[in-house]
Amino acid sequence: MIRTTLVLLLLTFSASVSAQGFDYNYLQLDYGRIDFDDIDVDGDGVGITGSFAINPDWHVFADYQGVDLDFGLDATTFGAGIGYNTELSKTVDAFARFSYQRIDLDAPGPGNFDDDGLGFGVGLRFAASVDLELHGAIDYVDLDDIGDDTALTVGGLYSFSDAFALALGASFGDDVSTYSVGGRFYFGK
Repeated sequence: MIRTTLVLLLLTFSASVSAQGFDYNYLQLDYGRIDFDDIDVDGDGVGITGSFAINPDWHVFADYQGVDLDFGLDATTFGAGIGYNTELSKTVDAFARFSYQRIDLDAPGPGNFDDDGLGFGVGLRFAASVDLELHGAIDYVDLDDIGDDTALTVGGLYSFSDAFALALGASFGDDVSTYSVGGRFYFGK
């Protein structure tokens, strides 16, 4: 984890490629895999994430994921919030986000459970080239009953056009790791 953070910081200060600006108007569809560290329950599912810039420095966002887990368990997560973004250089944007988070777990029989809480994250977006963006963030979520979790999130976007990019991502938390692949569709530029 320390190596990844150092690499992201090094890339941030050694960038020489000019980006056309970072776009906070998008809709992203993902397929993902989730692996829990301490229990033998894993799964996969789909997600949708969206962001809309309300001015050059502020954006609103929301995400939804539905996951089928082992043993007939289903999990649904939802988050929505507001984010602040600022340009550090022509190739680096920093952002901070504050959100409401909700999780619903459905088990066979009467074993349903839901919880909600707040989330906060900070991160960097780095334009490695005109077509390649790398990003990293530290995300913290505090749910009322389940407790809190801190995760390192890393990923990349490869743009095939101004309107579409291939997205790869991974998140490594205290108790769970996720991996995803998807497509990001930009609008409003």
